[in-house]
Amino acid sequence: MSKYCDLCGRGPVSSQSSSHANNKTKRTLNINLQTKKIDGTKVKACTKCMKTLKKAVA
Repeated sequence: MSKYCDLCGRGPVSSQSSSHANNKTKRTLNINLQTKKIDGTKVKACTKCMKTLKKAVA
């Protein structure tokens, strides 16, 4: 399963989580992907793109 947006190409970003003792561990921040039908085809789009598309149509 792809974790990339079909419209803009955004994907997961790596970062570090920090404990109270300031221990660092690697983690990934995934984007909010939603499956949406656009022009009859199923597309995995991030919510940021869906918001932009909604603005462009209105």
